[in-house]
Amino acid sequence: MAPPYSNGYGYPSSASHSSYDYGYRNSGDFQSICDDIYATTKTMLERLWGYANGQGRHAAWSLAVRVGHQVRRNLTRRRLLSFPHLLVALWILVMLWGERWIFASRVRSCDWDHWEDWPAGATPHRLIFVADPQIIDPHSYPGRPWPINPLTVIITDNYMRRSYTQLQKVLHPDTVFFLGDLFDGGREWKTAQGNFDDPEWAKDHRPAEEKKYLKAWHRKYGEDFWLQEYKRFGDIFYDNWNLGGVYPSPWQRGRKLISSLPGNHDLGFGAEVKVPARHRFSAYFGEPNRVDVIGNHTFVSVDTVSLSADTSSVKDKVDLRSIYAPAQEFLKEVKATKRRAVQKEVRFWRGDLEDLTWEMKVEDLSTADYSHPPTLDLGEDAPDFPTILLTHVPLYRDPGTPCGPMREHWPPAKPPKGQISPVLPDHRNAISVSGGYQYQNVLNMEDSVNLIKSIGNTIHAFSGDDHDYCEVVHSPELESVKEITVKSLSMAMGVPTPGFQMVSLYNPIDGQGNPLPGSPKTTLQTHLCLLPKQLSTYMTYAVLGFFTLLILIARAFLVPILNLEPFALDPVQNTRAILPIFKAKTEGDDGGAYDARPSSSMTSSSKFPSARVSSTRTRGQSLSNGLGPQARASSPNTKGKGSASPGKWGWGQNRGPRIEIRRDAYYDKGSAWKPAASRSRSRLSVVGREIWTTSWRVAWMVLGFFAYLTYKG
Repeated sequence: MAPPYSNGYGYPSSASHSSYDYGYRNSGDFQSICDDIYATTKTMLERLWGYANGQGRHAAWSLAVRVGHQVRRNLTRRRLLSFPHLLVALWILVMLWGERWIFASRVRSCDWDHWEDWPAGATPHRLIFVADPQIIDPHSYPGRPWPINPLTVIITDNYMRRSYTQLQKVLHPDTVFFLGDLFDGGREWKTAQGNFDDPEWAKDHRPAEEKKYLKAWHRKYGEDFWLQEYKRFGDIFYDNWNLGGVYPSPWQRGRKLISSLPGNHDLGFGAEVKVPARHRFSAYFGEPNRVDVIGNHTFVSVDTVSLSADTSSVKDKVDLRSIYAPAQEFLKEVKATKRRAVQKEVRFWRGDLEDLTWEMKVEDLSTADYSHPPTLDLGEDAPDFPTILLTHVPLYRDPGTPCGPMREHWPPAKPPKGQISPVLPDHRNAISVSGGYQYQNVLNMEDSVNLIKSIGNTIHAFSGDDHDYCEVVHSPELESVKEITVKSLSMAMGVPTPGFQMVSLYNPIDGQGNPLPGSPKTTLQTHLCLLPKQLSTYMTYAVLGFFTLLILIARAFLVPILNLEPFALDPVQNTRAILPIFKAKTEGDDGGAYDARPSSSMTSSSKFPSARVSSTRTRGQSLSNGLGPQARASSPNTKGKGSASPGKWGWGQNRGPRIEIRRDAYYDKGSAWKPAASRSRSRLSVVGREIWTTSWRVAWMVLGFFAYLTYKG
């Protein structure tokens, strides 16, 4: 009887051992797969090793020999000093000028000594305003294809880096202020925390062109991308700060770089400011609303893009206090903050401690007096420094208020004959008093008056946002404050000539903070420094490229006409032919010449004479004339009796100059042999090959050098 686990035939039952068979079968299959993979890999490696040690090594050696031979042919003196390479040298000089030297030249022309006009011995504080770098990102040109957009980023970044590097190296400013719009799409990149969606009442405000990219932006560009952009900004501006030196100008406290003023591209504008974006901006760049005492002047920076929410048309419908409240609170206390900052500065120059010292004493809590604590705020009668307002958005002015002759968009309108004053209104030369989604070209009148009245003693204002220069003197409602809107530093902001604003500050004071007798009434001087026009540089490249091509074409046509040395190398001859491809120039030297000297390949019954035909025999002589009863004298080239040394010309022994045998030479009716040099190619073929070779050589060397300059920044 079969055991209970048997199927009656002496084999285990498949039902009772199915799991065991399945596990075994899986294990066997897995082992088989591993063996196959191992065997296949081993076979491939063995074949690769065999190829590398056989045909591969020979192919690599052959390639190296060909490359070395080609390099050797190109490194001759005549080739290195050829005309195409002279054109390349010219291109290198032009590109060094356009990508490097012109930046140093333009910045050097703005040196402080060229325009400052202070009394002898003055030690001014030298400051530079940089406006709207607005580094290019996916928000700038969302429709551009892949190769163009990254190239735009590289070119614009390099332009600002080169300008800023020369600004630091040549001018050595004591302070650099940024006037907002550090990024182009900073307000669009999501923060790690906080709601970043557009509010319901503002969803229809966004342009249709941006709406189709909004989901992709929120999905692809968040906090990590913003941090990458922050690092990119730092690579351009922060990393090059020390190029200006470690120490400030004489009698200055130190060098400062302040980039905490935000723009509408960083946060948004008015009621649509992204509060999470502002928190992030403040965390990395510093407090937007601040007071700085620099060069005995008080600089007041105000986040006007957030302040504008207080006068927004939707203020009564939506609670916007989280947007405008910080700026409003700052303005309420700004005069006291200014006075404290001035006293700190004065105490420093007197040699006192900047902060207050408290008297140490023991008092009874019931009788202690807390009504008069020590303070740096000495009241409204305390000395005050001239105040300078910094705002990203320009102050209000009447529509058509001209910006002056230094505005690049449009020069001032020409006044009628006999009129001396500027044309009013001049809308083309003015900043447009208008607004749109997330921008407003000028502040409201109410916000502008609030700023000037709250700050007090404002002698000057500097702003950004417009990208072009604008200089105005405001109305009496704004206390006739002079304002300069600073040009953008970027070449991609729609203004052909970027620039930056230079400011020289000189306000000597006594120990109490009051101006010294005889000190200049005007404590501030400005100068607009213009940077290179990148479009003009590219136009120079285009014109030079056009003339380069014309010159190369003209030279190519002159090569066959004037028998000039061609730049195109002849192709390398293949010397591994089985049959001879050359014939000796004299008949006695050819491969078919008869040699009657005894050799292992000739028998004693040969019917040919034993004397060798002379190698000096002429073509006109026949073979029979050389086989007379007297043996001819041996060739003077023969070094020994009965021996022939190999000739220096290559194929065979005792050979002189050869002529090349062309395949079709045997079928020519005129003659049996045809010299290779006499078979000239057509002139068009020579010209075409010369044009291609010289143009390609100049193109790849020039583009390679341009790529190197671009890579190095």
